[in-house]
Amino acid sequence: MSAHPSSFKSKGGFSRLINAARYSVKGLGAAIRHEAAFRQELLLALILTPAAFWVGQSTLQILILLVSLIGVLVVELLNSAIEAVADAVSLEENPLLGRAKDLASAAVLLNLLLVVSLWGVMLLNHWYPVL
Repeated sequence: MSAHPSSFKSKGGFSRLINAARYSVKGLGAAIRHEAAFRQELLLALILTPAAFWVGQSTLQILILLVSLIGVLVVELLNSAIEAVADAVSLEENPLLGRAKDLASAAVLLNLLLVVSLWGVMLLNHWYPVL
């Protein structure tokens, strides 16, 4: 490991926040342009966001529903990042890169199952209150 810090590493201060925000917006733009799954999940989140205010019966329930939607987008971004790095390393068949991509995909699947379960319980509770 080099004793010299990376020239790509930020120095700190307010300019670091500005640069971080710029990189984040750039990343979201790249996800929207290049990742079909992210676009689909973003569209679903945009449609379900108003529904969260109808389904949720308390501020906490609404917040849980909204956070679950953001969680799907976050996990999909991480999945896409892992896939991009794996593809940059090699496009040839590689068991470890394949495993990394499969594990990231499994994280997306588990997150989606969690969201479907959570929204299902909240919808049932909306129509058939148990509390």
